[in-house]
Amino acid sequence: METKQPLPDLLRSFSPLDGLKPENLSLLARKTALRELRAGHMLFNEGDDDRLNYYLVSGVLELVRGGRRLMLLRGGSPEARNPIAPLLPRRCGARVISERIEYLCIDSDAIDLMLTWDQAGAYEVSELRRQDTPAGDDWMTTLLQTKAFQRIPPANIQAVFMRMQRVNYGPGEVVIRQGDPGDYFYVVVKGRCLVTRETPLNKDGIKLAELGMGDSFGEEALISEAKRNATVTMLTAGTLMRLDKADFRTLLKEPMLEWLDMEQAQARVAAGGVWLDVRLPSEFESRRIEGAVNLPLYLIRLKLKSLDPETQYVVYCDTGRRSSAATYILAERGFHAAVLKGGFPAEEPPAAPAVD
Repeated sequence: METKQPLPDLLRSFSPLDGLKPENLSLLARKTALRELRAGHMLFNEGDDDRLNYYLVSGVLELVRGGRRLMLLRGGSPEARNPIAPLLPRRCGARVISERIEYLCIDSDAIDLMLTWDQAGAYEVSELRRQDTPAGDDWMTTLLQTKAFQRIPPANIQAVFMRMQRVNYGPGEVVIRQGDPGDYFYVVVKGRCLVTRETPLNKDGIKLAELGMGDSFGEEALISEAKRNATVTMLTAGTLMRLDKADFRTLLKEPMLEWLDMEQAQARVAAGGVWLDVRLPSEFESRRIEGAVNLPLYLIRLKLKSLDPETQYVVYCDTGRRSSAATYILAERGFHAAVLKGGFPAEEPPAAPAVD
């Protein structure tokens, strides 16, 4: 029963880990170990609130509640591709009934952050400028003409401009670096910037975009709490305006994001809205809200034309992290979208008769 598969390959066999990019999968593998547990021991107990994802690699577990068996879970089965009973606090316990099991135990927040970082888009440029807005020398007017800023209350807009800091950069200076935590939202006032992303095959970074006056970047790391997913370097001497994380959240993020609890979300869908699931296809296939449309976060920008600008969308993921990033992207492009507060609740394991 001993598993000899390389750990990154083993991780890739589980959902949603199969959606991680190779570099993040390797990083996760360095922080993860294959563990064993003997017959009769509990992997976790009913009521635990440990924020960990458990994956069964080999052996057999029984899920129990109040001393009653709910189901058997066997390593290698289709059901075992998903985290074991992920709803917190745990609605059941998991007991080893084979001679031993092999399992993985991974911090659920780490997984969600990595998924959000990977899927938030190829780069962090918000591409806010309307296509019909000619470039000029007034960055403030250009920014105000975007769909995103048309959703912001006037008092907030005034506060944004008052709290922004002007920073000068020389050619070749790095403004934000891939992998660093997010700290500021930026708008280009003068000069040009280059956006690059490092990949396993290109450590120098591949070119993703060039930015000029009125373009903005850096918001996705502030929305999702993920790390920067690209590096922005000055091509020329220039000036940027920046807004710190706390002000961005208060003045820009919150007014642009509408949060709904499950009852409110169901009412909106009943009135003609549509559930939009931004998780990976493997997560969507495993379980989903009935009638939902699956559009993974990493495809949002590429598939905007597939969405109806007149439809009210209720966006969800497991935690609210990926869905809030997706909703911000939709909102800044003029779509009607709201976030399901707290994410899509995990299902309880189905009750099943005892198996001898």
